[in-house]
Amino acid sequence: DYADLPIIDLAVAASPEGRAALAIQVRDAMTKNGFFYVVNHNYTTAQSERIFDIANVPFEYVALEEKQAYAGTMKDTGSYQGYKLRQYWHIEGGVYDQLEHYNVHRDITRRKHPQALRPFLPEIAEFARHNHFNVLHPILKLLALGLELPENALVDCHGYSGVSETYVRFMKYYPRSEQEEAKTKNVWLKGHTDFGTITILYSQPVAALQILTPEGSWKWVKHIENALVINAGDALEFLSGGFYRATIHRVIQPPEDQQNTTRLGVFYFCLADDDTKLVPFADSPVLKRVGISKRFGDDDAPTMEAWRKGRTAAYGRSELKPSTEKSVEEEVIGGVVVKHYS
Repeated sequence: DYADLPIIDLAVAASPEGRAALAIQVRDAMTKNGFFYVVNHNYTTAQSERIFDIANVPFEYVALEEKQAYAGTMKDTGSYQGYKLRQYWHIEGGVYDQLEHYNVHRDITRRKHPQALRPFLPEIAEFARHNHFNVLHPILKLLALGLELPENALVDCHGYSGVSETYVRFMKYYPRSEQEEAKTKNVWLKGHTDFGTITILYSQPVAALQILTPEGSWKWVKHIENALVINAGDALEFLSGGFYRATIHRVIQPPEDQQNTTRLGVFYFCLADDDTKLVPFADSPVLKRVGISKRFGDDDAPTMEAWRKGRTAAYGRSELKPSTEKSVEEEVIGGVVVKHYS
């Protein structure tokens, strides 16, 4: 059963009239499901296929010993830069994850990279730049217009050269044993929200991503060739006073005909500048009309840096406690209850 998600034609955003029309569509998508597709994002099918080829390099052409040398230190630094190796996150019942990812800051010079990936760094840098200016910023303008704010209100706290953690992620999921699937009820990553502003995912054919609908059911996200899948994260929910909801999503075992296929993912995770305090845009006419929902008081609100570090360090490593809600576990980060869904 597929989720009914709108398709946003980003080419329409070239004119003020087009942006005004799209802003209504994006606002409706982000207040209903928190997910939508983007097409006509100035990246051709051939370019998308090329970046998927590059995405496979850090997994297939780097030995484990070298991967370990470039592993990230998520728990210590609250940053995903480098590798997240397999079996780092606890899923359920003593079963750990079977996915690995390699994360590249949009400033590719921030740290060194495995030998096999170095020839492709200029292309990765250009990919990051494309996403930031041709996808992220246009979407942020639409989100701001949906709040009846100046269209650069969100762009201004998502600079390209500023201090923030916005980054490219290449991710690979590997098949698991039948015993592991049984222990985890086929869940590969529990239902969660992303901690940034928005996530940009390049659509790919191996099904596994599901979203939790407002009605409480899990629905698949369908593959659309050369489309982007966009979802809201915690930071956008905080900045919009709960008007735009961070979307709960999970990854489960693919359908039977795809179960022996590795699943490759390409992402651009977008975070506000580190010093951005995650308080609502209280001067939004929309928020003045509908009211503001807060997870914490303005004085206690974390910065983007504090929130991302807390979420990154804890994810898959902290001990979750049962919630009063069915199939939900909880942890507390910065005084905020963070839920994980089976």
